[in-house]
Amino acid sequence: MITIEKEDIKTQMILYFIFAICMIILNYIIQKMNQIIFYPVICNSLGSIDIIQLLYCSTNPFNMPELIGSILAVGITYIIKFFLDKYIVFKKKGSKLKETSREFLKYLIFAIFTTIENIGIQFILTNFLGFPLELSFVIALSIGYITKFFLDRKYVFNRYY
Repeated sequence: MITIEKEDIKTQMILYFIFAICMIILNYIIQKMNQIIFYPVICNSLGSIDIIQLLYCSTNPFNMPELIGSILAVGITYIIKFFLDKYIVFKKKGSKLKETSREFLKYLIFAIFTTIENIGIQFILTNFLGFPLELSFVIALSIGYITKFFLDRKYVFNRYY
């Protein structure tokens, strides 16, 4: 029984982190699209609107386009990852809508917690320590995904409750 559980967690960790790497790549693509496409288009066409200037286009004192891009990228990747984790990593089959809703709510709560962790780490690394965007988000997301794996395994997709 213990050997099966050890093999089970190894397989889950491998799949979880393969998908995490895929989500990091997707996260990077979304952030780069924000930086290269969305930021120039939005700020050139709507940047004269005070609220958009303040909450999205401003780079003083902080780089708001980067922060908004980070939030958008993390949100999209967590939704995709929920379904990958539920059905492939933790092999939850045939769940009812009520059970899936409860799982998603717990997953979302932990996603919010680890998103705050991710964005906070990335923000500090980029804005206060001068790390490049690419390095700061890889470090931040790696720490967040490690935290999230153990939370998901124990509290969201636990087969033994």
